[in-house]
Amino acid sequence: MKLVIIDGNALVHRAYHALPPLTTKKGELVNAVYGFLLVFLKTLKELKPDYITACFDFPAPSFRQKKFAGYKAKRVKAPEDLYAQIPKIKEILKSFNVSIFEKQEFEADDLIATIAKEAQEQFRQLAEPEIEIYILTGDLDALQLVNKNVKVYTLGKGIKETVIYDEEKVKERFGILPKQVVDFKALAGDPSDNIPGAAGIGKKRAAELLQEYGSVDELYKTIEKGEAWDLKPKVKELLLDYKDQVFLSYDLAKARMDAPVDFNLEKCQWKDYNKEKMIELLKEYNFYSLTERLP
Repeated sequence: MKLVIIDGNALVHRAYHALPPLTTKKGELVNAVYGFLLVFLKTLKELKPDYITACFDFPAPSFRQKKFAGYKAKRVKAPEDLYAQIPKIKEILKSFNVSIFEKQEFEADDLIATIAKEAQEQFRQLAEPEIEIYILTGDLDALQLVNKNVKVYTLGKGIKETVIYDEEKVKERFGILPKQVVDFKALAGDPSDNIPGAAGIGKKRAAELLQEYGSVDELYKTIEKGEAWDLKPKVKELLLDYKDQVFLSYDLAKARMDAPVDFNLEKCQWKDYNKEKMIELLKEYNFYSLTERLP
């Protein structure tokens, strides 16, 4: 059994920036809508999910901004014509009978993490021996959720290439396990989200520290016991100087698994939809070529 969880905002951003401006006969910009649909239909064809749902960021600051005012502060705000396309994408998803989740103060990543956790439990209650959960996204924040049942189905170059990250693929590319991804960001930081990390501890050293000590907790416990003999004095000094910042970064990077979502697997079953109505909707946006790709 397969569940696909769509990271709505991440996919919208990738589609918008990957495609040139595309307008309808009425002059409405729809490049993000078109790109989103291309990826969505490709996913349906390749993965053939039994269940599907989508998560979006709530259009207001999350609890992370309350914890750290600098969170995402350096990120350039996307153009308004990108945000104007999100309601159109939600309309299309609803026409496909895809349930949509968004919650005030939470980001899509938190909803995805919560749903992935809940879904695994609900699959077990159904006594499903073979379960696969795919997170469809335009970035790699969800790699922290990868396990034997959860994979990340993400975009390569542009929106045509796709890559599936399982546990081995994460380790092969980053030299760490999925469960260490949050620790990695806590140490190395993440400029895209303005997560500070420890100054002077780059990606290479962060990976090496985690290979040696396993986690941020174990790293600091070892240092404080005076047993981190392999650490160079300068590295140890940096880690101690930025300890509070490292643990703040950990909290910022970690996707919450307790978001208040009422998730029911059966309500997310991928089922029949009104194909004729969908064709009319696609024609309204002048997406004539996509009508032939509908499942």
